Amino acid sequence: MDARTPVVVGVGQVTNNTDRLVEPLDLMEQAARLAIADAGGSIASRIGSVDVVNILSHRYTTAAGSLASRLGLPDGARRYTAIGGNTPQYLVAQACDAIAAGTVDAVLIVGAEAGGSGRRARKLGVDLEATGVEGLGPDTPLGTERNGVGPAEMAAGLFAPVMVYPIFESALAARAGRSPAEQRAWLGRMMAPFTEVAATHPDLAWFPTARTPEELSTVTADNRLVGEPYTKLLNSIIEVDQGAAILVASAEAAEAAGVARDRWVFPWASADCNDVFLPAERPDISRSPAIAAAGAAVFAAAGVGVGDLATIDLYSCFPCAVEMSAEALGLDCLDPRGLTVTGGLPYFGGPGNNYVSHSIATTVDLCRQTPADIGLVTGLGWYVTKHAVGLYSATPPPNGWQHPDMTAEQARIDATAIEVVGDVSGVAEVEGMTVLHDRVQGPTAAPIFARFADGRRVVAAAASPELAASLAGTSLVGQKVTITAASGGAPTYEVS
Repeated sequence: MDARTPVVVGVGQVTNNTDRLVEPLDLMEQAARLAIADAGGSIASRIGSVDVVNILSHRYTTAAGSLASRLGLPDGARRYTAIGGNTPQYLVAQACDAIAAGTVDAVLIVGAEAGGSGRRARKLGVDLEATGVEGLGPDTPLGTERNGVGPAEMAAGLFAPVMVYPIFESALAARAGRSPAEQRAWLGRMMAPFTEVAATHPDLAWFPTARTPEELSTVTADNRLVGEPYTKLLNSIIEVDQGAAILVASAEAAEAAGVARDRWVFPWASADCNDVFLPAERPDISRSPAIAAAGAAVFAAAGVGVGDLATIDLYSCFPCAVEMSAEALGLDCLDPRGLTVTGGLPYFGGPGNNYVSHSIATTVDLCRQTPADIGLVTGLGWYVTKHAVGLYSATPPPNGWQHPDMTAEQARIDATAIEVVGDVSGVAEVEGMTVLHDRVQGPTAAPIFARFADGRRVVAAAASPELAASLAGTSLVGQKVTITAASGGAPTYEVS
């Protein structure tokens, strides 16, 4: 084995499901200490970089520096990522590249959210402050901060995942020939196995309860509609207290530090690719060519195929992300191997940008149990926008560490962006829609994505609240609507 072969030597996960109030730095420290202990030996003294996944629930002047100070780690790089659920896998790939190049011996990747504590603190009227270590220099930023939606989506009130993802789902439902009610029943069937996996992690999952398809898909007072066709139980839950850490080292550093071989798990390959960045500019809002490209690249680089996988974890912030990823990778949504190792974001927990740290950590544990197995992990940022795909095994990679160059594929995808207009009136065909529900008021909005005959896209809002209410439980996908150009704000539509 090449001495610079990257290897995951330690992982740690923590969940605070008590009434105790914590902050992300507390959870990161706990997870990091677990990862260091998991590796054993003296690997901590060789950590040359601390990389922290972007935190949504708190703001620190220097998150990575504060954590390194708490852990007493040697001087080195202190880095902090931009927003994106793809970033943990992206960071593993970056660490492996640096280790293979010989620029660092070991990298600690860690993240956490304390949204659950934040929610409890607000109810108690307590100010839960971020308590980073003072007097440290700022972390080095990784990645580019860019909003996940553009002016067209924002004008129509589409500024949050719970508003945008259901629109993708409606396009998938229409392609499958299902009504909103039929799609919701299908999603219950698809996601029920996720709840069963979550139930196998009682100490880590936020909702470790197995549920039937009907429990997930039936609208009740406790399982209200959020953005049709999604009920509450089909949505990712971000208000959790969870942290996870991954420790990657070179084979020679792990050997020298005395890390036992039964702790070693090898990243085989990883690839990163973006779909057309703004949802409104994508030629097909029901598919992800970027996941397909990244998946094909890692399989080709590692010399394996989807049939060789023993474990799979597809990013599951919303069901459509699972469906789109499965289709792109050539997987059945009801694959008997299962599509999650944790239970997914709605049931295991959706700690902001850091969920994939948990899926990687769990995959590492599973690989250790069966060394010949290969595990797949996918990460996703913004609105099925930024993607990272990784393969892991406790068996050394036959082709060595692989990080394919996706430049050509990225250029090809970017070139497919379509024009979005807001100043055009006329008849357009609906490609995706949702009816958004307030917990008290019921249906409040019904945004659509539609296409004019000349191929240009428009993002429009219902012309009146009454129209939004009348559309509840229905789908306009494939139907014609009349668009009225915006004189300020979003274009509006009436049903033709």
